Amino acid sequence: MADVTDIPDSDPFDAIVDAPFDSALSERYLVYALSTITARSLPDLRDGLKPVHRRLLWTMRQLKLDPASGFKKSARVVGEVIGKYHPHGDTAAYDAMVRLAQDFALRYPLVEGQGNFGNIDGDNAAAYRYTEARLTKTAMRLMEGLDAGTVDFIPTYNNEEEEPEIMPGLFPNLLANGASGIAVGMATNIPSHNVAEIVDATLEVIDNPHVEHSRLMEIFKGPDFATGGVVPESAEVISHAYETGRGSFRVRGRFHAAEAEKDEDKAAGIERLGGGQWQLVISEIPYQVAKGKLIEQIAAAIADKKLPILEDVRDESDEQIRIVLVPRSRNVDPELLKESIYKLTDMETRFGLNLNVLDRTRTPMVMGLKELLDNWIASQIDILQRRSQHRLDQIARRLELVEGYIIAFLNLDRVIEIIRTEDEPKAVMMEEFKLTDRQAEAILNMRLRSLRKLEEMQLRNEKDELLKEQDELEKLLGSPARQRTRLKRDLNALRKEYSEDTDLGRRRTTIEEAAPAVEFSMDAMIEKEPVTVILSQKGWIRGAKGHLPLDQEFKYKEGDGPAFVLHAQTTDKLLLIGNDGRVFTLGADKLPGARGFGEPVRNTLDIDGQTQIVSVIVHAEGQEVLLAATNGKGFAVGTDAMLAETRKGRQVMNVKGDVKLAVARPIDKAHDHVAVVGENRKLVVFNLEELPRLAKGQGNKLQNYRDGGLSDATTFTMEEGLSWTMGGKEGRTRTESEMWQWKVARGGAGRLPPQGFPRDNKFG
Repeated sequence: MADVTDIPDSDPFDAIVDAPFDSALSERYLVYALSTITARSLPDLRDGLKPVHRRLLWTMRQLKLDPASGFKKSARVVGEVIGKYHPHGDTAAYDAMVRLAQDFALRYPLVEGQGNFGNIDGDNAAAYRYTEARLTKTAMRLMEGLDAGTVDFIPTYNNEEEEPEIMPGLFPNLLANGASGIAVGMATNIPSHNVAEIVDATLEVIDNPHVEHSRLMEIFKGPDFATGGVVPESAEVISHAYETGRGSFRVRGRFHAAEAEKDEDKAAGIERLGGGQWQLVISEIPYQVAKGKLIEQIAAAIADKKLPILEDVRDESDEQIRIVLVPRSRNVDPELLKESIYKLTDMETRFGLNLNVLDRTRTPMVMGLKELLDNWIASQIDILQRRSQHRLDQIARRLELVEGYIIAFLNLDRVIEIIRTEDEPKAVMMEEFKLTDRQAEAILNMRLRSLRKLEEMQLRNEKDELLKEQDELEKLLGSPARQRTRLKRDLNALRKEYSEDTDLGRRRTTIEEAAPAVEFSMDAMIEKEPVTVILSQKGWIRGAKGHLPLDQEFKYKEGDGPAFVLHAQTTDKLLLIGNDGRVFTLGADKLPGARGFGEPVRNTLDIDGQTQIVSVIVHAEGQEVLLAATNGKGFAVGTDAMLAETRKGRQVMNVKGDVKLAVARPIDKAHDHVAVVGENRKLVVFNLEELPRLAKGQGNKLQNYRDGGLSDATTFTMEEGLSWTMGGKEGRTRTESEMWQWKVARGGAGRLPPQGFPRDNKFG
């Protein structure tokens, strides 16, 4: 039988609360969201650290891994961090530590690594059991003052240890190293900056609290990435981003050829190889771009023929990045090659600025540069006040003891007598010499060797120095102006360590507005070569290399035959004009080879199955085309207006019902008249000036018919006369010079053509 004491006093189901599911869920999710925002993803404005980074640095300090000591295994650090301070996964903690050690990820690394901590190629670090680490001088700078009462210490997750709420050092880590993180409903993305410029901007704000943002940006300039590169934006774009705390700017890699003889070639990244040959050298890549991935992108662009002007890419990097680009020929424009690399690869990326940080009350807020510096200065003034007050308390305690020691020296014989004769010497001394409990205890604990005459002089000197320091600290705490002066002095000392003439302090990223880009189009990438275009009656198209004789016999599929054969260049655009009035554009470089029968043009272009190709014309700047429909309407249109961007083509001539586009002929610039012949074998001639010029539409009446429709139309020069083909194997043509008899106004009915005009009513 069960013991009665085993029965619980209350039913656990009594603790169940009846609440709406949506409100219960939203309350719990809000708690999670706030935790993610304030305790994981966003950096604190005061030290620029997230909790995991702060705990890593604190742990390494506890392990005495300062720059002067030896390295310890990363596994030891990670174990301490996740065991005592950060109850999360070891991989997350180690990844955060690795990033603090990577000089290509952090502008001013906080951890010095020994072993494989990854590389700019994108390779991962070795496992933490193989690598070792210690703190850098920058990290020690960031943690200066932890023992001086400058910050509050908070209990760890299990209340067994304590950790600092923030790091109190003067190093401006938030802007110097930047931060990125994604929380719930918000994110942060802050680039790194140059410490000397941050200090200069801070000093300007201290001296002039109402400084204009434009003045700040003259000093501050903008981002300074660990991997260098170029920010090709105008000062206005960068300034606006920092004024509002949000914005974006482009980041480019750098072309620089250190071995080039001429300075202009060095700056342009061009190495001359002799014989007019040259190559481009990439010396820096954009921040957070893996070098291996960039080279893969360039190689893929070459393989996919997106970069036909580039022959090869080679990685010749050692400690310094050196990616060599070999152009296909020495005639390639270097600027065009650069622009194409920027557009087709991650050689140009975009950095989205989002100055979203936690302020001193742990509230997330997007701040502009001025507000950010104001808040950071306020936090450093607070730390200075706390440090000063902490030192004052130490001085007061020490002064109390020193004054007790001096009393003891002045009455040394009596003190010794009391100690030797009294049962309770402490109480007697306190009563006789008006000592405090601490003073009496300290006197009783004095060593005999301290009872020499010299000690009294030292004590008096120490008292004077302590009183002097106490006076200075009290003046400092009582004067905001003195506090600002002290902060400026400390900032100037910090600036010397990170000045422009040091390897760590010199600016790496160039900020300059880029010159207008070279007009970039894929057409410019195509190597110009002659090609013969062959389109069959059933719509099979191909391109034969070179300009072959147009009357040559080409092979076609059984039941198929020639429709159009013309000469072009691989750089040309072909305009395929359908009888439905649509015009399709096809690059001559995209034509299938002529070894077989080619490919159906409908595989490339969305041409309706019922549509017949009326004409194939090579696009040329300023070229006009005569379009005429079976209903006798027509107009002239420039080939520029006929170009189509998509597979679906462009509707140029509007036709309805049974009406079809019948004629599409290029207009020679020397021509001055139009000739139109109908199915009724009537011919009309009128001035070319009467032909309307349209970008699209139905056009105007060219010839009037009682029955039937338009058969053909062409343009010619009146002085030279009208020519037409006679047919037959010889392909003879006939020219009628006296055409003035047929000349009327546009839209006339016309009259029968000259004797010998073809029976099919076609000009040929």
